[in-house]
Formats: sequence, structure tokens, C-alpha cells
Amino acid sequence: MRIGIVNVNTSESMTQTILAAARSVAAQGTTVLGLTPAIGPASVENHVEAILSATGVLSAVREYTADPTRTPVDAWILAGYGDQGKEALMELVDVPVVDITEAAAVAAMAIGDRYAVVTTLDRTVPMIRERLAAAGVAARCASVRGTGLGVLELEEDATSTDRAILARADEALAQGAEVICLGCAGMAGRAGELSSRLGAPVVDGVAAAVGQAESLVRQGLGTSRVGTYAPRSPKPLAGFGEFEVE
Repeated sequence: MRIGIVNVNTSESMTQTILAAARSVAAQGTTVLGLTPAIGPASVENHVEAILSATGVLSAVREYTADPTRTPVDAWILAGYGDQGKEALMELVDVPVVDITEAAAVAAMAIGDRYAVVTTLDRTVPMIRERLAAAGVAARCASVRGTGLGVLELEEDATSTDRAILARADEALAQGAEVICLGCAGMAGRAGELSSRLGAPVVDGVAAAVGQAESLVRQGLGTSRVGTYAPRSPKPLAGFGEFEVE
């Protein structure tokens, strides 16, 4: 089985962080590869960057799938918290697409009643709430809390990053959350240590998405082409001819 993970920003170092976390939980026989978009923002922290990010994600995946020299993947993981084009990617490819925001929430609800998301800047909190609502998993979200850290700051000082995450997680647990979701792909790989220090489960969305993607592939399940994700109709796409369908 081959799983592709596409980073939603253009940081190659973050792609490597995400890949390491994914490979650490992948089943034996699963190969995980990573894509870093050639175009898009260095980090996604507002609505403009989210839309530009989605364009970069779609471009990177389309380029990969159109290249006959590259081995096809059995599922794609969208490694970004919020809305960076999951539904569009589902229309674009013929294999399952798993979003780490949704995968983390599903995992959290399987092991606790209410969960909280600890993320980066406060301004991204409404964006994550919107994504959780769109995915149908918002009802059991106790809160979404920002650490005040920018996405790229997560890699600068591990001690400070962990301290900020733990502070917000402690607040969330005190107010009724039972599980913490790490609300940024750049936080991948920290769940085990943070869980030990908190005394409560911490879900890494990247790890959760790998398990979900593997399960979908093993079951032979893919995106339904009935209704919402039916094949697109041919039409001109000015400036985006590579995305046109015949």
C-alpha cells in the first residue's frame, strides 16, 4: 500500500516532520511519501493563505498523478488543519482523501466524550471551528484554543512549543475536554510525550489520518461518485487548463 501526504504549505522541513510522524505509525508494508507544493504560502494562518494553499495542494497532486513515471498512490492525506481544499481534492483524484482535522476528531471521539483542539495563532480558531462543523464533528468539540505561536515557530524551540501547547491543553481539560487534538500538522510527532505529561490522551492528526487511510484502502472504499462528488462536467477553466476534463 502506498499513501501520499501533501503538506499544505511550502516548508520542506515541515513536510519531513510530517513524514516522520506518519511513517512511525504506518503498518508494515505501507509506504508513505510526501509532497511539498511548489506554489503557495510558507504557512497557512489566514483565509487568503488557505485559498492559495488549496491551489498549491491541487497543483502538486495533479502534477504527481499526471506523471506516468511516478507510482500511483492508494490514498492521499491532506496535512493541514482547517480548510485547504479537501473536497476539491476528492473530486480530483480517484482514491480516498483523508483530512487530518477530521481524522483527529474522529479518533478523539472514539476514546472520549468531548475533545478540544490546541492550535497555533488565535486568528485560526474560527477557521478550524468552521472546518469541524463542515466535517460534521463539531458537536463534541469542547473548545478550540490558540497558543499564540505561528506555524513556523513550532519548529524553532521544542521546549517553548510544548510549554505553550500544555498550557492551553490544561485549560481545555479543566473546562470539560477529555481528549486533546494537536491542531497543526507542524505539531506532528509530539503526541506521546505531551500525553504523558498531561495525563490525558493526545491525538496527532497525521497519525490518525494514516490509520484511517489504511483502513479505507484495505476495505476497498473510495470517494462516492454519486451526487456531491460526481465526475465534473467539461468546461473551459481560464488559466487552469491542466485541470480541465474532457
